[in-house]
Amino acid sequence: MHRRLTVITTAGVLVVAGAGTAAADGGPEASHPGAPSPGAPGIGDPYFPLDGNGGYDVQHYGLDLRYDPATDVLAGTALISARATQSLSSFDLDLQGMEVRSVTVGGHPAAWTRDGQELVVTPAHPLHQGRRFLVEVVYDGVPQTLQDELGASGFFHTDDGAVVAGQPHGAATWFPANDHPRDAASLDVAITVPEGLEGISNGVLCGSWTTDGWTTWSWSAEEPMATYLVTLAVGEFDVRAYEADGIAYWDAVDPRLAEFDADPETEGPLAGEVVDHSFGRQPEIVAAQEEWFGPYPFTAAGGIADHAPELGFALETQTRPVYSPYFFSDPLFGELVVVHEYAHQWYGDSVRLDTWQHIWLNEGIATYAEWLWLEHEGVSTPQQEFDALAAAPEEALQPGFWDVVIGDPGASADQLFHSAVYYRGAMTLQALRVQVGDEAFFTLLREWAATKAGQTATTEEFIGHAEEVSGQELDDLFTVWLFTPGRPAGLPEPAPAPEPAPAP
Repeated sequence: MHRRLTVITTAGVLVVAGAGTAAADGGPEASHPGAPSPGAPGIGDPYFPLDGNGGYDVQHYGLDLRYDPATDVLAGTALISARATQSLSSFDLDLQGMEVRSVTVGGHPAAWTRDGQELVVTPAHPLHQGRRFLVEVVYDGVPQTLQDELGASGFFHTDDGAVVAGQPHGAATWFPANDHPRDAASLDVAITVPEGLEGISNGVLCGSWTTDGWTTWSWSAEEPMATYLVTLAVGEFDVRAYEADGIAYWDAVDPRLAEFDADPETEGPLAGEVVDHSFGRQPEIVAAQEEWFGPYPFTAAGGIADHAPELGFALETQTRPVYSPYFFSDPLFGELVVVHEYAHQWYGDSVRLDTWQHIWLNEGIATYAEWLWLEHEGVSTPQQEFDALAAAPEEALQPGFWDVVIGDPGASADQLFHSAVYYRGAMTLQALRVQVGDEAFFTLLREWAATKAGQTATTEEFIGHAEEVSGQELDDLFTVWLFTPGRPAGLPEPAPAPEPAPAP
């Protein structure tokens, strides 16, 4: 995610603060499955105790959706293919709001109750450990936009449709899910919308067809993804499909951005022009990042730029990031946010977080990718960006910038998207690069992406990996930068705040 931040850089940039489902009853059973018991109502994340669920692993989501912008009602059937990791008498799905009409497990009606964000499902017969099973949930309602200490996220209703950007747990506002990065699954989405509108999601477009005034758009993402990375956008879009370097791109751009001014206080270009410029550089950006990080991890790419003024951030929704229109105020700024979200395709999407406390691994690397792009474009270098932050007066930084412990930014999660997680995360990587040298630094980034692809990761694993690749003991470096509050020793003193201009 790329939040609205207020950190000065030397560039002068102010950063805005498998198709199909498994068989229902097949699969092996463990020789000693144990007595059936309820699955846990949370997956074990200390920041969000009720996110995700225990006792099963999802392999695939198949979502058949119908959305009418005139009423904001979303009607859906979710087919969830999963495998029991314990013998289950019942299990939970995450679902916030929405009205559940029916639930079946293995084709048989199941009992269900609601408890806050938990949809508690009791199948007709226990599910033994190792068994694969298919859950069908039929539901409808008006999806809610989440409002909490992290701001607005999830399902955003726009004037002509909707757009979804749901980090850390917005998926549960519009489909039943095991809503935590620890459980990734492949995905099919069929979204039916009024004729004349487009329905956009992740992965590859399989086709679209119109019947009786409604158009269905069918998308498939074979590579597993975390549920918060699933997106949906409905409205009027210019959909642009093309291929570059073996990657299939689908861009969806709201034509009204051609008249949208992302920064009305300046005389810069309108957002639509900047979107065209920034999206037009996507293949170049991916090619550069392949040099830094290794092969692009997915088969599809692209972006969604909607006329959604309520959306205040960009999100690395897998294969098709979603962007706030406010990021497209000038060409370099637009490029940097695209660079940031594409870096997440490696770090955040392919390599996922084990728990949310490790978020600096996502945001620090993605911010460092911006610094590498500035160097690629001849604007500045990562060391210059590091030095500029070190020299920035306190007034130029978000309050608490040097106090947030970015390796564990707060059990209340209110610091999850603090600017320190992004920029001190990037500074940590530059300090690491200086200590281990360029060859070891880029080798460890590429090997981290390759060896952890499709898996979850922790800070401790990253530290161990960096030490193994570099052959150096790095505890002191990471302790100072990730786990010690306060300004690291040895940095130059910050510049004094500028004197206020005299009154005319």
